[in-house]
Formats: sequence, C-alpha cells, structure tokens
Amino acid sequence: QLQIVESGGGQVQPGGSLRLTCVVSGFTLEEYTIGWFRRAPGKDYEKVLCFSSKLGSTNYADSVKGRFTVSADNAKNTVKLQLKGLKPEDTGVYYCAGDYGASYYCDYNGMDYFGKGTLVTVSS
Repeated sequence: QLQIVESGGGQVQPGGSLRLTCVVSGFTLEEYTIGWFRRAPGKDYEKVLCFSSKLGSTNYADSVKGRFTVSADNAKNTVKLQLKGLKPEDTGVYYCAGDYGASYYCDYNGMDYFGKGTLVTVSS
C-alpha cells in the first residue's frame, strides 16, 4: 500500500526555520519524482520544488530559492525539507507528493499520490 506522511509543521516567527519530513512507503524514492506543494489560505496550490533521487536533481520555485533545501535518505525512504528565512507568505499547508517515474519537473495535477499535509504558520 502506497502511503505518504508529512510531519514537522508548526508556528514560527518571521526569519525562523522549520524542517519538514516526508516518509513514503510502498515505493522507493528512486522510482518516483517527489514534489512539495503548498496551499496558502484562500489560494491555489503552489509548487515548492520537484526532486528526483534517480536523476539527482532538484528544481525549486523562485519564491523559495536560497531559503529552502531538500535532502533525501533513500534507505529510509525519507525526504526532508529545510525551511529557513521564513516569511509570512510561506504560511500554508505543505504537501509531499509522488509521481511515478524520474523527471526534472513535476506538476500538482500530474502527481499520483499525496500526503495529508502539514501546516506551517509564519507570524509574529
């Protein structure tokens, strides 16, 4: 059974940091492209990044470049997303998702599986 579970969300002040974790089961990271997406209150889903363990590639959205960093532990089927320099506009529910196959790109509507999300709130 394929499953994706996110954790690590919370509330932080502007400029703060968080580390989100995505644990997948039922498939390996090398089989799938992993995407992180977020949805701010009242807004549409926004792509944060696309990561392929097999290709060794990560594509970050311009809005998070230089502040967010992804890493993976293939043996543990775990992807971590380090968030630094958080801004109020980073607030939202963050979702980890998997799309079968290795790709440099990903799209919300093309993902096969999603976790339930973890809430990140940035406010003073």
